Amino acid sequence: MVDLHDIHELTALEQGDLVRRGEVSPLELTEHYLDRVARLDDVGAFVTVTAERALERAASLGRCAPGEAGPSGSVSRLWGVPTAIKDLNLTAGVPTTFGSAAFDDFVPEVSDAVALAVDDGGLVSLGKTSTPEFGSPCYTEPEGRPAAVTPWDRTRMAGGSSGGAGAAVAAGLVPVAQGSDGGGSIRIPASCCGLVGLKPSRGRVSGFPLYGDPVGLAVAGPLARTVRDAAALLDVLEGHRVGDPFWAAPPQTTFLEACDRQPGRLRIARFVAPVIADVPVDASSVSAWEDASRLLESLGHDVVDVPVPLPPEAVPVFETCWAVLTALSAAPAGREALLRPLTRWLTERGHAVSGPQLGLAIGAMRRYAANALAALAPYDAVLTPTLASPPLAVGAIRDDADPAADFAAQKAFTPWTSAWNVTGMPAVSLPLHWTAEGLPVGVMLAGRPAEDELLLSLAAQVEAAAPWHHRRPPGW
Repeated sequence: MVDLHDIHELTALEQGDLVRRGEVSPLELTEHYLDRVARLDDVGAFVTVTAERALERAASLGRCAPGEAGPSGSVSRLWGVPTAIKDLNLTAGVPTTFGSAAFDDFVPEVSDAVALAVDDGGLVSLGKTSTPEFGSPCYTEPEGRPAAVTPWDRTRMAGGSSGGAGAAVAAGLVPVAQGSDGGGSIRIPASCCGLVGLKPSRGRVSGFPLYGDPVGLAVAGPLARTVRDAAALLDVLEGHRVGDPFWAAPPQTTFLEACDRQPGRLRIARFVAPVIADVPVDASSVSAWEDASRLLESLGHDVVDVPVPLPPEAVPVFETCWAVLTALSAAPAGREALLRPLTRWLTERGHAVSGPQLGLAIGAMRRYAANALAALAPYDAVLTPTLASPPLAVGAIRDDADPAADFAAQKAFTPWTSAWNVTGMPAVSLPLHWTAEGLPVGVMLAGRPAEDELLLSLAAQVEAAAPWHHRRPPGW
């Protein structure tokens, strides 16, 4: 018999296997996790819990054959497994606030590609995970709601903008969750929460139907406790739709199968100098990067020091695009005063950019990306730290009185992550290091565009050599 009391100790794939064998039902899993959310969400993970909807969904799955194919014909290894959807993603009939008080009464009539894929894959969403306003900041402290915190130290941030998703998975409130990443928003929470966080290649996951990022920085992806769980969720999310402006070449096999292949001997570039801000790097981040370098060498890979592939001149170009993207997330008429000071400041910057200036900025950013891709082409992967320090205290970055200082502090905390949004490369944060105080410190590996399979193969090899799944935060 399966002990439901401890079923959250298992990986998402192990839980899916139990459902497929008929040893546990989707309803039993859903009831277990809803109970944990009700008792243990002191980490600011959820903004909306859709318990009744989740129970109905789980019960309907229980009336199907385990692992029954969805409308696409696929059979997900995560069929029947609970998850959650970020509050930036449209979910028909479920309040979706985009982390903003200006949208506190918005209920979409349609679901986006992510929510549709989760349904198609047979997963059960328990609700919407917390995000900062419009997913812009690298911390998750939405107006009028609890901050999302890392369960490793509840006085410290879970990161952002997928901070609620990171907190939910790290606290065992769901086994896997979806996030989105336009400048590090999956990998930052992964580092803060001791998780695997994968930003897939540009175009790997559809932006249907809003296509709200004309620049091409953002993509949805998984947060999980293991590489294989992350790969299984990417198998659910991936795929392009007719009309998508970007798409990555489809994988040769499933991403989960890629985790079971040896990557071979790889050439891995590395650098530690910050990309978007000239800031000091905490000793723990440097130690994590050095330890990862030695681990990769011990696995037979060639690790080579390289210069930073993006010049300082690329930073203001990225900031121009970022400000315009924030300005595109307009509040409903008459509700502009409800926006946070940082959002208003970025929006004003965005409105100050003319059409030709934006066009020139996008062109310049793509040239910088092309040069970086050419410089990194001889290498199979790139190693950097994920963040400049362990997770900071809640409120350490947010500065409503001085949004410019807030933005500068965000850059200082995350000086590497946005580089791979510019280039469109896949990138993954892995929880390989821990401070003496027990705080997680991630390291980041990036791969060539559309080579998500090789990146996952390498990440799985690293996890097998230095596993972390046995670690549990306080209150687990």
